[in-house]
Amino acid sequence: MTVLHGIDARSGERLDDPVPASSGEQVREACAAAEDAAAALARLPAAARARLLEQVAEALDEAGPGLVALADTETALGSGPLTAELTRATNQLRLLATEVQREDFAAPRWEEGAFARMLSPVGPVAVYAASNFPFALSVAGSDTAAALAAGCPVVVKAHPGHPLTSRRTGEVAGAALRDAGAPDGTFAVLHGMEAGTALIRDPRIRAAAFTGSRAGGRALFDAAAARPDPIPFYGELGSVNPVFVTEAAVRARGEELVQGYLTSLTRYHGQLCTNPGVLLLPSGHGLTEPLRKAVGGAEPAPMLNARILENYRAGLERLSRSAAGLAAVPDGPHLFTTTAAEFRARPELAEECFGPAGLVVEYASRDEALELARDLPGSLTATLHAEEGDPEDETFARELLPVLTRRAGRVVWNGWPTGVAVNRTMHHGGPWPATTGAQFTSIGTESVRRFQVPVVYQGVPERLLPGPLRR
Repeated sequence: MTVLHGIDARSGERLDDPVPASSGEQVREACAAAEDAAAALARLPAAARARLLEQVAEALDEAGPGLVALADTETALGSGPLTAELTRATNQLRLLATEVQREDFAAPRWEEGAFARMLSPVGPVAVYAASNFPFALSVAGSDTAAALAAGCPVVVKAHPGHPLTSRRTGEVAGAALRDAGAPDGTFAVLHGMEAGTALIRDPRIRAAAFTGSRAGGRALFDAAAARPDPIPFYGELGSVNPVFVTEAAVRARGEELVQGYLTSLTRYHGQLCTNPGVLLLPSGHGLTEPLRKAVGGAEPAPMLNARILENYRAGLERLSRSAAGLAAVPDGPHLFTTTAAEFRARPELAEECFGPAGLVVEYASRDEALELARDLPGSLTATLHAEEGDPEDETFARELLPVLTRRAGRVVWNGWPTGVAVNRTMHHGGPWPATTGAQFTSIGTESVRRFQVPVVYQGVPERLLPGPLRR
């Protein structure tokens, strides 16, 4: 039997508590159980569905100290950040519990001529957990919460970077769902690469969500499309999150910008999907030495796992072949620099290097900055630091912001992209390669829409309609 071992992220030592990889038969059983549960789960009244989410949140809060300690061992992210992340995950569950009870949750509509329309659960959903958020984007994270809120059973493929945390989180969430009266088969957790491949191909799975690398996500995306019955695949795959800075902003608060950039670049050890990988500064900005000193003086920290560290080193090697080095901490923060012309001539510079690596790109004019913006790959975020009230900056902003809205799903003004709010307005998505569907979000209340499909009832007696359509 193939087993997965948790690894102590600080020492690199194997943890003596193996997690068996799921067999093909276990994948089929989980998917069959999810299909059996789908109709009953979809019929649950809004209050009952909300209670499922609330019960999971309460159970995770109660198990919090043990879960955080386990996750810290496997990820080295630190108990403080992990505690905050777990709180984000439980707050997200509670927010969606409130959302499902809104009168407009299923978007009911009526038309003369006996037409009624609503959004219905799509059916069993496969969730592929992320490595960098063992709580917020993992077993009981945003994708799972959104699918359950929609009324869909969930089969999670756990990330191999934190198998022990995933197993324990699954035990806590599964028990909470059973105690709250969820139908059998509502939730399951699988382990292992082969299980993940089998899961996306199982005919009972009706949609899938993924957060991870471009290579892994693309392979699953292609598999979802190649099925005899293709299904939606909502993948978050990679993002460079450009940050534009104007001359006026540099003059007004250059030191503040350097410190803000360093904090954003190194948050969560640089292992965030919203990490500001490209910093665009005007020529002659004068921040080279402050940036070199700040980044070069940062403390190294363990990466999530050996594979991510290996990929980070490969990314640094790629950057070093095409850009000049400014600062380097061994296996820690790195900063490179290049010109706008070189950046546009070398497409490899616009590829994500997952980790605390930043690239400074110097632009010579406003027109060149705009051209750069048009050429940037799709990202989750794009940021502009400018001086409000400055006529030139406001003119530049009016030209740049419309371009950025076509290159990113979230545009930030005088802030930093790391740190994602969980609310009714958040859009965590963007054009390829940031995601496979820029019109959808994986965080916030609108994330539920990925797992709902419109159904129109024509001439059906009202007494036979689903609850949301009965007036």
